[in-house]
Amino acid sequence: MTYCVGMTIDNGLVLMSDTRTNSGVDNISTFRKMFHWTVPGERIVAMMTAGNLATTQAVVSQLEERNKAPGDRHNTLLEAPTMFKIAQIVGGLLRDTIKSCDEGNGMTGSGTFTASVILAGQIKGMEPRLFMIYPEGNFIEASFDTPFFQIGETKYGRPILIRGYERSMSFEDAVKLMMVSFDSTLKANLSVGMPLDLLVIERDRFEPAHARRITAENAYYRAVSAGWGEALKLAFESLPDYSFYSGKDG
Repeated sequence: MTYCVGMTIDNGLVLMSDTRTNSGVDNISTFRKMFHWTVPGERIVAMMTAGNLATTQAVVSQLEERNKAPGDRHNTLLEAPTMFKIAQIVGGLLRDTIKSCDEGNGMTGSGTFTASVILAGQIKGMEPRLFMIYPEGNFIEASFDTPFFQIGETKYGRPILIRGYERSMSFEDAVKLMMVSFDSTLKANLSVGMPLDLLVIERDRFEPAHARRITAENAYYRAVSAGWGEALKLAFESLPDYSFYSGKDG
């Protein structure tokens, strides 16, 4: 399984993904699910993937090949005119790759090769943008009402994001919020695992403001994990006790 989060704030974009992939309890591996490309001073494009590993690797490999030897200048991540166009390129490639895998395996409509993508980035002169791309190739864009996207094992970390998110928050607070969301997911689901990949995209910078792989031994992650667990216990203990003998319904 997978857990990836892409978040938009006033200062830019923050992305985080796990790296675990597994085919049963006895076949667990680490694979990168976050990728980014830059044209210094002009654009930065990043994506995170979830789903069938063969499908996502095929999509990333084809994008890499297009970037190395572009034919149509509007058909590569490094030369497409807008982030919307890039979302169309990735969506079409994802749809075609899934269709090709399904046909090659003699399967129809099974969803075995399904995958989804979070796409993020900024092109000079335009706003930072964040997209969720579905297996069918269609996509939606983040907005004030939907300021972050999750793919993979989303349910355990989502309540943390909903309660803690503020559009005006700093990059540091956004990373801390994601750390708590990932820690909650890691505690609840063994199919999501360390290390984590982190990417911070600052508005109008067009290169990673911060990129790091966070291992289980990372001092900050361990402090957040321990602190959050203790804070939850204290919050629970501070709540009023339920009484069986109060004689009241409320």
